[in-house]
Amino acid sequence: MCGKAGRGSGNCRTRGRGESDDRTRAHDAFGGLGPMDPNNRGPEEYGHEGDGHASRQRPPRESLTSDFGQHAPALARTVQLVSGDFLLTVNPVDGSEIEPCPPAERPTRPAKLDEAGRAEAERAARPPVPPGPAQPALPLLARQDEREKLVRLLARGRSVRLTGPAGSGRTRLLDVVAEDCADLAPDGVVRLNGHRRSAEDLLYDLFYAVHDAPLHRPERDELVECAREIGAVVVLDDLEFGGAALDDLLDATPECAFLFGATPDVPAPSDGSGVEEVALGGLDRAASLDLLEQAVGRRLTEDESNWAGDLWFESEGLPLRFVQAGALLRQRDRLRAGAGAVDEFGVFEDARPDDAPPYDAVDGDEVPLPSLGEAAAPAPLLASRLSASARATLRFAVALGGEVPHQAHLPALVGDTHADAALGELAACGLVGPVGSRYRLAAGVPAQLEAAGYADEAEAQARAAAQHYAWWAGHPSVTPERVCAEADAVLFALSVLSPLTPADPEDEQGAAVRLARAAAPAFAAGLHWSAWEKALRAGAEAPQRAGDVAEQAYS
Repeated sequence: MCGKAGRGSGNCRTRGRGESDDRTRAHDAFGGLGPMDPNNRGPEEYGHEGDGHASRQRPPRESLTSDFGQHAPALARTVQLVSGDFLLTVNPVDGSEIEPCPPAERPTRPAKLDEAGRAEAERAARPPVPPGPAQPALPLLARQDEREKLVRLLARGRSVRLTGPAGSGRTRLLDVVAEDCADLAPDGVVRLNGHRRSAEDLLYDLFYAVHDAPLHRPERDELVECAREIGAVVVLDDLEFGGAALDDLLDATPECAFLFGATPDVPAPSDGSGVEEVALGGLDRAASLDLLEQAVGRRLTEDESNWAGDLWFESEGLPLRFVQAGALLRQRDRLRAGAGAVDEFGVFEDARPDDAPPYDAVDGDEVPLPSLGEAAAPAPLLASRLSASARATLRFAVALGGEVPHQAHLPALVGDTHADAALGELAACGLVGPVGSRYRLAAGVPAQLEAAGYADEAEAQARAAAQHYAWWAGHPSVTPERVCAEADAVLFALSVLSPLTPADPEDEQGAAVRLARAAAPAFAAGLHWSAWEKALRAGAEAPQRAGDVAEQAYS
């Protein structure tokens, strides 16, 4: 048990059947189960009250930045889970233990989720709705042929890979096709995301999306046996591998039809895989201008149409560019209309009605159109017109490799009690986009922001994020699942800090070691074992690089 991460990691110790009841415990070098976020507002964190309506304005609250390290530790939460023939007890204080699983505690064969369970799994796989006014969904333009072809292939049980450059609207098309295929397979539609996920990770993700198996991680043979009985349309965006690894995934799931989304640089499927290829390019000029008008919420002026035509030529019709261009024009409209057009959240108000005439500038009220260079790389200009909290969020995202912290973390990280509204600003401008159940900076945005100086204090930002995540992940009220949802941000912070010595000479452990000790047990208990392994490795390497013999012995 313990899979790859536990054996030889130096943080779990096995106990034989004949040993005494005085358990031999190994220090879990990087302890701490993840807390239910102390800022958790239940349904409100997804932008809605429990009744499904838009959330009301929240009263001011104290900044949480002063909370780091000041809460009295509560009792640690231990978790027991089964993997193969072994029972793992994850204890962030006394250490984790591996022992043969008693027959009475062996789980029965996992059953499939019922319809309600699948609906809950589907909800959990979606990103939270940003706070603030709901943003109108832009239509899917000029993609009907691709849509019909994808649905037709999936209905015949074929697997297909949709290949398009970042910003081509691939994810939006996958979402629509998933809705079209809702009734095609007995186990419905399963949505997965392949960003930084291996074939084995995705096979486990598929297993848990279909089966009711809490605290149970099947070994490979049982996993494959269960996967062979899954009959679903699997929509897998951001695929990062092809070739033999993709063959293994397909061979393990013969009753599934996959719809993969990938960029052109991802290795192709093998010749014998039977995976169909559908290419997704940019929009034509007319569709691009139509999308821009939808994004800005009004008809374009002649100058704006000419400007958009130049942008279409430069961008090759990538839809993301026109979503961002629409945000630039909305910002320009607000600047021309006056400062009073910004709502209480710092987000630009809803677009004008479709039948409203274009703005006619008056003397002294003209704001020039962005240059073609600014439209081609719009992130710095867009960000400069957002709230201070939104810009601070962008700095954290750049420091975390493009990962945007969950909106519930933003008030503590940024130091603004209503900084969670920044996510709505960024999403409305096309600067961030959904990746599985979280948000990342949109394609091209990280490089544009780095060039504008947003990475100048990246190490300090990563250290601040690590301090916050260490406190949060070590809080017993936070569930392991919540910590696993932030795994990519946590692991990137570890990758930045583990090669560095502590910023404070008196800080004996350092932020990297504290974060690894807090997050690793949560990853283990949340069954995200690839993240567990990486956290263990990072936590062990940090004291080695710092020459801290005592910490090396502890780990």
